[in-house]
Amino acid sequence: MPRRKPFHLWILLVMVLALDLPVRASGRAAAAQRPPNIVFIVADDLGYGDIGAYGQKRIRTPNLDRMAAEGMRFTQHYSGNAVCAPSRCVLMTGRHPGHAFIRDNRELKPEGQWPLPEDTATLPRLLQSAGYATGAFGKWGLGGPGSSGAPRRQGIDRFFGYNCQRLAHNYYPTHLWDDDRKVPLDNPDFSPYQRFPTNGNPSEAAAYIPYSGREYAPDRIASEALRFVDAHKDQPFLLFFPTTVPHLALQVPEDSLAEYAGRFPEQPYLGQSGYLPHRAPRAAYAAMVTRLDREIGRIMSRITELGLDDQTLFVFTSDNGPLYDQLGGTDTDFFDSAGGLRGRKGALHEGGIRVPCIVRWKGHVPAGKTSDRVTAFEDWMPTLLDLAGLGHLTPATLDGVSFKKTLLGEKQKPRDFLYREFPGYEGWQMIRTGDWKLVRHQLNTPKDKPKPQVLELFNLRRDPTESQDVSGSEPARVRRLLKLMGRQHTASKDFPFPVLDAGEPASGRHSTAGIDVRRP
Repeated sequence: MPRRKPFHLWILLVMVLALDLPVRASGRAAAAQRPPNIVFIVADDLGYGDIGAYGQKRIRTPNLDRMAAEGMRFTQHYSGNAVCAPSRCVLMTGRHPGHAFIRDNRELKPEGQWPLPEDTATLPRLLQSAGYATGAFGKWGLGGPGSSGAPRRQGIDRFFGYNCQRLAHNYYPTHLWDDDRKVPLDNPDFSPYQRFPTNGNPSEAAAYIPYSGREYAPDRIASEALRFVDAHKDQPFLLFFPTTVPHLALQVPEDSLAEYAGRFPEQPYLGQSGYLPHRAPRAAYAAMVTRLDREIGRIMSRITELGLDDQTLFVFTSDNGPLYDQLGGTDTDFFDSAGGLRGRKGALHEGGIRVPCIVRWKGHVPAGKTSDRVTAFEDWMPTLLDLAGLGHLTPATLDGVSFKKTLLGEKQKPRDFLYREFPGYEGWQMIRTGDWKLVRHQLNTPKDKPKPQVLELFNLRRDPTESQDVSGSEPARVRRLLKLMGRQHTASKDFPFPVLDAGEPASGRHSTAGIDVRRP
């Protein structure tokens, strides 16, 4: 028969537990009061249909699929714009493209893109002011080293990765940036824009060795992101992870390529459509996405290991739609990267700007849910500030709309409208209200090769692929949307858009005869 503990030991045990209860309770209260950590992941040129949770059949993305199963999947989420830099500007500032500081990709030599102004109220800066540690790991593209837009001058405590979008076209660069310091990598110096030599044998794997190196930049960047998490586990943090994957060139280590070797019909890509040759371009693209998914899984696992899963909000999305087919050897048609949507990167049709979006916050965002609410990059600033209990920091000039209620499973009225404009790729403008979407394009064609403007109206509920232009049968709706569209544009001296700056009426193909569509 087991011996009973002496009575005085029971008294001692009760006293210890009683003393420990307030400590545990205060620890739980502190965890409940602490604002959530934010892990915000932005893929580069990843299409709406490129991951399993959005219907992809050929590329494995188990960690993102798990994130979707454990969180909320958005089916009508819009990137900030149709290409990299202006899209990221919308995300960082909460201003739609008609009010944004950066409206197109524009490089400044020797390295970097057009910078954000010095005093910009960016999401990292606002979180930083409230005690968040802020880190960015990947591709910045909003101001070169030493400029007003450099990460450390826009609210980022710790930056590691590519500053310049052009240099990010090579996954084996000679250097990356560690804050304001250039860090050399053990890679040879070679151009990411080459054609396969005419005297080479495209079937030999050894012939492609000159297009790789020893240090794969995404691996190094992901490791630095994990170090940031470890260093700031005891305070709220923003981990901004704007990866370069799967944007060109097609480059991936051999261990990842082996996962897809022989799985797809292949034709070696010889560089005829830009960037670098690759002996198995389809396998390379799939392997790049799966390797990114692996790194996302590592971040999720580290958060769990540190006991921070309940306190961490994960967001995954993409900066714009997939590349138009065959550029740099990509085969977005083969993978159905746009998920059946019309258009690609650079266009304001759905395939160019509707992107995957997954949000996971254990115990707060309902698991396994799908939302068809129209949301967009400019919405993230007010939404994240609201979720962090920092709504009072939200600038009054924002175009974004908080969708905190939607994320927490509550009912919320739809946004009034969504507006986009883009002076590049021959000039685009669009507005969406409810299910209706009006698109204008060919607004900025070369003077020596002018093209007529195109105006199209679609009902996205009935016609999600934008195949039936109904502008001719809806003249009143066209007029209303054009007026609303006109009120969203403000002229930018840095990014002129002559047709919109002058407030010119719609003209050319599919314009509506007899309707004054000039700005009010």
